[in-house]
Amino acid sequence: MDRRVFLSAVAGGLVAAARPAAVQAQPKVARIGLLAFGSRQSLLDTGRYQAFVESMRELGYVEGKNLVVEARFADSKSERVRAVAAELVGLKVDVILAAGGPALRALHYATRTIPVVAFSAGDPVADGYAATLARPGGNITGLSVMGPELGPKQLEVLRVAAPKLSRVAVLLQATNPTHAAVLVRIMSAAQQIGIQVVLAQAGTVEEIGREFAMMTKERVNGVIVVADPFFLQEARLLAAEAIKHRLPSIGLTREWVEGGLLMSYGPNLVDNFRRAAIYVDKILKGARPGDLPFEQPRLFSLVINGRTAAALNLTVPPALLQQAEEVIR
Repeated sequence: MDRRVFLSAVAGGLVAAARPAAVQAQPKVARIGLLAFGSRQSLLDTGRYQAFVESMRELGYVEGKNLVVEARFADSKSERVRAVAAELVGLKVDVILAAGGPALRALHYATRTIPVVAFSAGDPVADGYAATLARPGGNITGLSVMGPELGPKQLEVLRVAAPKLSRVAVLLQATNPTHAAVLVRIMSAAQQIGIQVVLAQAGTVEEIGREFAMMTKERVNGVIVVADPFFLQEARLLAAEAIKHRLPSIGLTREWVEGGLLMSYGPNLVDNFRRAAIYVDKILKGARPGDLPFEQPRLFSLVINGRTAAALNLTVPPALLQQAEEVIR
């Protein structure tokens, strides 16, 4: 055989042999869904989305290279969240990140097969998302926001902000299965420091106004709003009622303070988003969500609304201001 023909044949064979290897070397693109009850801007403004993407990058996933994030937003509209959940499920992504209680509930309704990672579940067992925290058993796992010390700590923070606190209202949503346990913990903590607890329950806008009027009649001088999707949706109304009735108030996360409540104390959700990336990575590598335990909060954040404090003519102690992650002016 002519030497040049032989070399050409060998070279051609090497190129042909190299092609399958090159194809196999292309990284698999991870397609992640993200369903948020709130808005795109809120997710960006709070730094939560950036925290998730940065954590994914540290784990080897880069947007535009081997990571695609399909994000959908309900813009805090309860009537919209199921439709965008169904749209996201229809894309057949590998994993879905649920941002917010209503988003998690909508995904629980929309799919029992696509893995779902929650970054802010309430009580996953009471809500029916998990058999146990240690072994959820279904297609949902992730991070909870309801540590057992949360309610008592909110009471403690509220008392520091309003030292004359003697009667505190705890506003519940009667149909929320997690609220009874929260109430018991707050009552136990309140009894130890001589504070009386007044129960308030609301499930409609009209009931919110009625319950705040009741608080005034009962001489309440502070209110804890227990986390619930309906209350978050009506955060501005709750804040307006609290200011109208001259009540220092506390909720769970920064969104409540943006709505006008005096304070929030709860899990650091930026940290939860970072940790959610670890769950996503494990699932992409073959772990079953039902085998991955739900984790409770690790870091907590205090946010204070300075404008609301001024409206209440309340001077927040400097020591508490120093502890705050943020003071909204």
